[in-house]
Amino acid sequence: MPAYHHGNLRATLLAAAERSLRRDGADRLSLRDLAREAGVSHAAPRRHFPDRQALLDALAESGFARLDQELRAALAEAGEEFGPRLHATAVAYLRFATEDGALLELMFNRKHREGADRLVAAAAEPFGLMHGLIEQGQAQGVLEPGDPQRAGIVLFATLQGIATLVNGGLVAPELLDGIVETAVDQFIRGSRRR
Repeated sequence: MPAYHHGNLRATLLAAAERSLRRDGADRLSLRDLAREAGVSHAAPRRHFPDRQALLDALAESGFARLDQELRAALAEAGEEFGPRLHATAVAYLRFATEDGALLELMFNRKHREGADRLVAAAAEPFGLMHGLIEQGQAQGVLEPGDPQRAGIVLFATLQGIATLVNGGLVAPELLDGIVETAVDQFIRGSRRR
């Protein structure tokens, strides 16, 4: 059982919740089990999460923040040219989606329920980066002009479809790099200004 250090219980619980989510799924996530894993009383987590729903929301919100950080880091390393930036973003998204598929599913499920304003705002950050990337491709004449949201939906559907295939065991994870390269190249080719 990891030692609990006073002052970081919230972060400790979120880390334990993420491990539990990966191992057992959202349905089996329990504040009582997380308290036991953190080495605190079963009532201690309620100081940070009044109920299980609050924990799930916080877990989803931290997932969107981490996805945003990972996409920003990928973009920062990719330089200014659109093609490499799109490829780096696709790789970063798919790495997150395949390594943390249960978390991504939780993020999307929690975001679409009533009263999830904080999650909608948290999701706007990483998906705003992708939207901006499509706008960059259009501004540079690499992608056809038009509604960037439509092109973004096609890109997102492609990436999410690939993640679903890998997470479902229909495509071997070691094929991911080649598939990403093909998907990005086909997206650019199919969206190119004619």
